Amino acid sequence: MNSFDYVRATSMESASRDPQRSSSRFLAGGTNLLDLMREGIEQPQTVVDIGRLPLSGIEELPGGGLRIGAMVRNSHLAADARVRRAYPLLSEAILNGASAQLRNMATTAGNMMQRTRCYYFYDLAARCNKRTPASGCDAIDGFNRIHAILGGSPNCIATHPSDMCVALAALDATVNVSGPAGDRTIPFDRFHRLPAGTPEVETDLQHGELITSVDLPALSAGLRARYRKVRDRASYAFALVSVAAAVRLAQGRISDLRLALGGVAPKPWRAHAAEERLRGAAPSVEAFAAAAEAELAAAQPHRYNAFKIELAKRTMMAVLQEVTNGDGKP
Repeated sequence: MNSFDYVRATSMESASRDPQRSSSRFLAGGTNLLDLMREGIEQPQTVVDIGRLPLSGIEELPGGGLRIGAMVRNSHLAADARVRRAYPLLSEAILNGASAQLRNMATTAGNMMQRTRCYYFYDLAARCNKRTPASGCDAIDGFNRIHAILGGSPNCIATHPSDMCVALAALDATVNVSGPAGDRTIPFDRFHRLPAGTPEVETDLQHGELITSVDLPALSAGLRARYRKVRDRASYAFALVSVAAAVRLAQGRISDLRLALGGVAPKPWRAHAAEERLRGAAPSVEAFAAAAEAELAAAQPHRYNAFKIELAKRTMMAVLQEVTNGDGKP
């Protein structure tokens, strides 16, 4: 681990004032950042500890919905009665991620900012455009079983590791950030970036900006929801494929649908093509199959991960059947 300066932020303004912002990192729970620093992947000159900032509350919004502070621990968020009642999809996704010990430390913002678990990203001897821009990507011709089938590029096929973020994408969350230029809000579906030509740029945050909270809209509350994670072992493993689905039925048809996938793309993947196919349709196995086919039509598998296409289709169908009473009928 390289030497670095440690700064404890006492206010939002002091957190954003660090003069070495391009080579500094915010420290929240530290469950990912400290690992990356020990491995020599992250080498910040300054670590800004935001643990004392007043960002650890969960509050109801005036028009409905919830505001989740950036420093809310994952375990507290999953256990919150309001989240479990109105947004069970989020609670279920969090409980599918990591161990209880990690959930006790990990934070909302830290979870959003965690970096890929790609083997080649962690191997300093391997070429990785995300770690060292313009160096190449050894995953493309390497052992790419866990890698992306959607949204990748010739420069990177790493996947985003978060379970929580898949649920937030499905729930139409928004991200509130603060920085030197003021406050702004980012739709969650645009917060994480696809790699394209700059895989090292992973989010829409600008230098000095800090996540302050995440808002869950009232319209996402009370939907029939399910999160399913398919992985190599039953616990403490990242998703090969995960599906977050939230559905509202009215008069025998799907009146509202939110669908997102994990483990298949460099960001939490909002399944817009499948949603478009199913919104207004009567639930049926045939309709679910057609929607899954539409969503995976653009998939680009690699040597070892072509199985993810069929796995994603079948998982989507199973979850959609489950949230529409298990038999395709409302």
